[in-house]
This record gives sequence, C-alpha cells and structure tokens, in this order.
Amino acid sequence: DYDGIQHDYTKKQGLVWQEVFLPEYAPQEWQDREKLWNAVKEVETAKDSRLAREFVVALPIELNREEQIELLQELITDFIQNSFVAEGMCADVAIHDPHPPGHNPHAHIMLTVRPLDEQGNWQYKTEKEYLCMRNGEERGFTAAEFKAAQNERWEKQYPYKVGKKKVYMVPSEADAQGLAR
Repeated sequence: DYDGIQHDYTKKQGLVWQEVFLPEYAPQEWQDREKLWNAVKEVETAKDSRLAREFVVALPIELNREEQIELLQELITDFIQNSFVAEGMCADVAIHDPHPPGHNPHAHIMLTVRPLDEQGNWQYKTEKEYLCMRNGEERGFTAAEFKAAQNERWEKQYPYKVGKKKVYMVPSEADAQGLAR
C-alpha cells in the first residue's frame, strides 16, 4: 500500500506451496501475506528500514514434492517455529521450483524483523542493555530494568578517554580521576 502501486505477482511461475506462520497472539488477518507485509511496512518509518530477514533453503531434487514439503515443515517446526515464531516473529514461507520443474527447488523463509508482544503489538528490533557497576560488581540491565537498577544504586558506565585509550567507567569514578566525557 505504501507506494499506491498494485503489484501483481500472479503470473510469476514456479510457486508450488506457501504458508504464513504467526504467533498465537498475532492478528489472524495476517494469514494473508499482503496484509502482513503492509502491517510491517506501516510500522517502519525510515525509508531504508529493513523489513525482513530471509533464509533460502535448497531442497533435494531426489525428493518428490510431497517429501520436499514434509521436509520443509519439519524445518519450520523444529527451527523456525521454536526459534522465531515462538519469540513473536511472523514467518512467510514459500517453495519455488522455477522452469524447468525439478531443476532448482528451494524455499524462501521470510521473517519479520520486529517481534510481537503478547498483546499483538510490534516491539523494538533490538533491546538496549546497559552495563552497570555497583561496589565493584558489573551487571547488565535492559532499558526496562534500568530504572529499578538506578534505585538500587547501580551506575551506568560511559566511555572516557584516558590518554589515547577509551575506557568505560561510572561517572563517580571518572569524577574522582578528574575525567570528563
């Protein structure tokens, strides 16, 4: 929808099987890949945003079509479902076997870059983690955990220049050494 142009792939040959795999809390309308990828594009605001990750899987030509689909479904169940869909990502899977058939069967597995939370809302692509210190102990906190950690007197480390080296330390230690950021 973003560019207002109707993209028609119905004449593209070689598509032999396709399915969309969604987390249980994803909107069921996203079983329609057009709606899924329009929803992905809608949440990405930068013009050069990455919309998906793609795996291309070669399928053995020695297997017939049903065996290729069965093999791919095992891969989806064992790897894609457990590693990505269970973590909130949506997977769009298709088997292509371009002309001549049987020459180069392969599958495209496209995953959304952003996961969904349990309410079906898009999450951040990555989660920041802060490396903090308290009484000589070092520990990492996610951005969500950091507020509570500050209340427990954990300090975030920052980069400081010591000579030509970049050293990470908490502001209180840097102040004691006369360093400024």
